[in-house]
Amino acid sequence: MQTDRRGLTLDGPLAVGTDGTQDAHRAVRWAASEARSRGRPLSIVHATRTGSGHPRLTARGVHQAKDRAVEVLDEAADLARETAPGITLSTTACPYGTSACLLGEAAHDGTVVVGTRGHGGFLALLVGSDALRVAARAHVPVVVVPGRERSRPAEVVLVAARDERDREPVRLAADLALRRGAALHVFSAWIFLENVGSMATMFGDPADLAAAEASRIVAELRTDRPGLRVVHDVVRAASAAAVLVAATADADAVVIGSRRRSSPVGAPLGHVTHAVLHHAHCPVLLTPLTDRG
Repeated sequence: MQTDRRGLTLDGPLAVGTDGTQDAHRAVRWAASEARSRGRPLSIVHATRTGSGHPRLTARGVHQAKDRAVEVLDEAADLARETAPGITLSTTACPYGTSACLLGEAAHDGTVVVGTRGHGGFLALLVGSDALRVAARAHVPVVVVPGRERSRPAEVVLVAARDERDREPVRLAADLALRRGAALHVFSAWIFLENVGSMATMFGDPADLAAAEASRIVAELRTDRPGLRVVHDVVRAASAAAVLVAATADADAVVIGSRRRSSPVGAPLGHVTHAVLHHAHCPVLLTPLTDRG
């Protein structure tokens, strides 16, 4: 496989956001397990927004927010240690907004982990602007952990791929699958040509072209990682988002290249990415891509 110019990796430290909700707890558990798997430290972050200069935030409110942050972080740290004993752990009460706190903590080589919804420091995460801002601004992988958990592992990592720009997501998905002892399911979908020009992650090319480009990536993957179990499916569909979301029901994680508009006008992420974030049955790992087409 070719070396990616960004050098993204799933071997770095992790930063997970928490606000004390059950969704946040699920994200903390996932991040703790992943930190143990990587042998890397985990930073648990609570965004208090006390440094935002909100005119209605009184001195008493700031004090209460800081006290609450201690409680939330202590609870999350206990949960992380229970999930993954022996991991290197730190906690941070960050006075800024969600994306600034998490992306700052992850720096240039980490992975950001968030739950699907929250309150307080992570208000309306996923369905609101915070999650979109994290995904749109991140130059590191972002994992969104859904509000449901599996009773047992599916032992499959799913990755969406349509062309050469998805080489990196496939590589990262392969690394994740190998570390988990799971199979890799490479999923290529295409829809009708009238949709060309959308920012969706997987669509637009005829089936033969989609198969050819993705198959080259898969062939290289099989050569570079001979011990990896790989399945490649090319699917014609009226909705790439619908078939990809359905496929997540049989996966432990889905990796998707988060293409972004080069223009500041319009939604920063494609509709496939939005659909997967909202409806996936497993954690969604987004890798930052820029669509320059």
